[in-house]
Amino acid sequence: MALKGVTLMKPIRVLFLFSILILIWAAWAPGTGSVRAASVPEVPSSEPPPPTIASTVDREISSVEKLMVETAEAMPEDKFNFSPESLQIPGADYQGVRTFALEVKHVAASNYALWSPLTGDKFPENFLGGNGPAELKTKAEILKFLKDSFALGHRAAATLTTENMLQTAEHSKSPRLRLATFAVAHAYDHYGQLVEYLRMNGIVPPASRGKSD
Repeated sequence: MALKGVTLMKPIRVLFLFSILILIWAAWAPGTGSVRAASVPEVPSSEPPPPTIASTVDREISSVEKLMVETAEAMPEDKFNFSPESLQIPGADYQGVRTFALEVKHVAASNYALWSPLTGDKFPENFLGGNGPAELKTKAEILKFLKDSFALGHRAAATLTTENMLQTAEHSKSPRLRLATFAVAHAYDHYGQLVEYLRMNGIVPPASRGKSD
């Protein structure tokens, strides 16, 4: 009886071992493993990429861009040529200061002047003088000019690396990093002036508004 049991079990064991070998071969055969791996979807990393000089400067440009664009959009078309000089405030001296429109155009023209050496763009001759093109008069035209200037800023930031950030920019005496960051500081300076222009017209600046405003 024992011999008969052994005789019957051998084919089952052989078949079982043969099945295991087939499974192992299927898992490790050339090409099969790579197909299986490719079929498994990759889980995206939840961690943001490490910051770089380019991404850090670009973030600062985005911050001041948002403030400037929203402020310019908040001023009504019929107030775009407003200047505090028209208020004739006793004891104040606003004679000859820029209008709201000229303030916005000044920032845009300065952005082109500071960022174009980084991108290699040619600085247009009609941007000279600090107030930008004289032919831009409507709110829509001036807003486009402002937005286009910040688009140039993002391209300028993208050129920055740890290797070139302290190199002198083409057609400039300043390092590339200084030009990139000074444009941001300059825009913040004039943003503060534009905020006052809004306040003088009874308009709360967008950045100062609460959820209920």
